[in-house]
Amino acid sequence: MTAAIFLFFHIFSHFFRLRWLKIVIFHYLCSRFIWINMSTKVIRNFVFAILTIISTTIMGCSQHTKEYISFEGESLGTFVQIKANTDIPAKHIAEVVAEVDSIAKGSMSIFNPESLLSKINRNETAVADDHIIRNIELAKRFSQLSDGAYDITIKPLTEAYGFGRSVADKSINIDSILEFVGYEKLSLADGLVVKSDERVQIDLNSIAKGYTVDLMAERLEAMGIVEYMVNIGGEIRCRGRNPRGESWRVGIETPYDGNMAMDSFEKIVKLEDCAVATSGNYRRFYLTEDGRKVTHTIDPRTGESVAGDLLSATVIAPTCAEADAAATMFMSLGSEGNVTTLAERCAEEYGWRYYFIFAGEEDYRIECSPEFR
Repeated sequence: MTAAIFLFFHIFSHFFRLRWLKIVIFHYLCSRFIWINMSTKVIRNFVFAILTIISTTIMGCSQHTKEYISFEGESLGTFVQIKANTDIPAKHIAEVVAEVDSIAKGSMSIFNPESLLSKINRNETAVADDHIIRNIELAKRFSQLSDGAYDITIKPLTEAYGFGRSVADKSINIDSILEFVGYEKLSLADGLVVKSDERVQIDLNSIAKGYTVDLMAERLEAMGIVEYMVNIGGEIRCRGRNPRGESWRVGIETPYDGNMAMDSFEKIVKLEDCAVATSGNYRRFYLTEDGRKVTHTIDPRTGESVAGDLLSATVIAPTCAEADAAATMFMSLGSEGNVTTLAERCAEEYGWRYYFIFAGEEDYRIECSPEFR
């Protein structure tokens, strides 16, 4: 009878994956057997204690405990770092990174000649996927917000200046290029990319990396992970608390020319449930033969490289795509007097926070949200 009862509960608990139930039933039946068959109280108590230790050990081993894991790899041609509080093996996190990286490169990359965006730029197709559509729609919002200082149709200009994996033109005819640059020359209609001039080309580099960070973060959340930090090339989205149970701490780099070490910081900010991105002119630039500095930030309204006194712009926003695009937008505005005014307006309307580093006469000059002062 005892064996039949144990067999029934064994099958029931296995079917419903209730390992704890098997342990409890096993403990109970063994205890009853010992109680009936053991002749002395001392022996009964001793064996009962041993069974309790064994059951507790098995129960502990059967439970998965969450702990912070770290993953480091590559994505979009740069580094990716993920820290997450989870009981999911790191190899599954690696699979998510690889999958999202493949999606991003196949959709939005201008460096992959077989990506959907490259085909759209070559006018081989006009059909856009959801990723390109979302980025174009978000980019239009920033173009309107900045009166055209932010513009994803800037690709012909970035290539002319040598920032699109090509050699800079010896002589750049800006006026001729500007004929097919301008966000108003690009629109969407029923999932199709509509160009007013077939020479219009799209560059999503100023938004796609942040968008990819968001994709990875959303995949982690779909796996039940609610405490994490995703970092792709310095663009970050985080949620919850860090392994010490504190707010996530992110450094804003010191914007001196050629800072490639990523170990010198002007400011450390604390973040929870938000994203951060920085754009600057201290890493990607070159000097012309006459000593003029040419930066990768280009004003699409004038076609000129921006080399003002705004050295870096850091934006904290709900999503990394927003932070990425906004940081580029502010850098494109350069030293214009309205850059801080626009940042304050965006802080009120969208909840953004900002940290701008300007070149001063002797040291850096900072303009930032009140909580960073």
